[in-house]
Amino acid sequence: MRELKDYMDKIRPLFDKGGKLHAFRSLYDGMETFLFVPNTTPKTGVHIHDAIDSKRIMSIVVISLLPALLFGMYNTGYQHYLAAGQLDGSSFLDLFLYGLFAVMPKILVSYIVGLGIEFAWAQMKGEEIQEGYLVSGILIPMIIPVTCPLWALAVAVAFAVIFAKEIFGGTGMNIFNVALVTRAFLFFSYPSVMSGDGVWIARDYLLGFGYDLPDSFTQATPLAMAAQGTDIPYSISDMVLGFIPGSIGETSVVAIALGAVILLWTGIASWKTMAGVFAGGILTAMVFSATGSTPLAWYEHIILGGFCFGAVFMATDPVTSARTETGKYIFGFLVGAVAIVIRVMNPGYPEGMMLAILLMNMFAPTIDYCVVSRNISKRKKRLTENKE
Repeated sequence: MRELKDYMDKIRPLFDKGGKLHAFRSLYDGMETFLFVPNTTPKTGVHIHDAIDSKRIMSIVVISLLPALLFGMYNTGYQHYLAAGQLDGSSFLDLFLYGLFAVMPKILVSYIVGLGIEFAWAQMKGEEIQEGYLVSGILIPMIIPVTCPLWALAVAVAFAVIFAKEIFGGTGMNIFNVALVTRAFLFFSYPSVMSGDGVWIARDYLLGFGYDLPDSFTQATPLAMAAQGTDIPYSISDMVLGFIPGSIGETSVVAIALGAVILLWTGIASWKTMAGVFAGGILTAMVFSATGSTPLAWYEHIILGGFCFGAVFMATDPVTSARTETGKYIFGFLVGAVAIVIRVMNPGYPEGMMLAILLMNMFAPTIDYCVVSRNISKRKKRLTENKE
């Protein structure tokens, strides 16, 4: 590691003003601060000085996403071989490698397009590359169907990075979750690649693995089956473990729970927001189940679709969620409640979590404003009473 640091210091003059590679200064800064903790500190204002910065936080979030991503790759292969009727004769490695080859192009497109725009934007503004897309780049492939075309993904990523992030000022300034804006763009602009019964199972033979399934092959998600009023052929254990059709990284509650443990143990995500999402979702689902408004049990609403994934990795985004401590409870509760309401009341949107989080992203500043105003009023009242 010391040799790498010495090498980075050696080539620094090439990227400084007047150097041959000055045009790529932002790229150098991005790589240096990613590899090493910056040795610069603010000179004014009140700050906490420690060994963690935004890049370290983003790196921990990426690590917490790995269990869900790796299982998503395996489940992609599992669902393909199951649909082909070849599951019994296939090994774990066959299934995982097929999923790896199916998912990796989407990860590459997400990062190449997103980081390419980030780099161009940083160069244009004369700033260093912002680190926020490190997380968004891996989240985006995890919340889309495995059959989503790469060209559509590239267009959606470009739209989200430019119009949901950069025009607001970049990392830390965006109002809406960038990954969910990407999914929303795909959902409303290209609905045929994001919904229906034909998008959840990979159908192609890939690099020596898998089989060519007929284009007419279809398989609905459990939530879509419930919305259509058909029986769900999956057990509770299948739902919890994740052996069901769905977006790449959203099916396994167990893998998502491992990520939640990492985020909570490191203090990166707010347990208050997570608790609020689950409380709102559970209570609302119990009400609908008790009134017979939904064919699903309340706990099935929680373990199916992107509910757990959204609660752990999306709703807890510190930039687009509420920031006051009381506001985190309120924000989370409303996300969970609205997600279930959308699922039950509008069968056209059986998922619900995407729209719920985007909607509450818009109201997060209002929630914080109301919480702060209430605290100010309480303190003024207390001060007045003490003077009397």
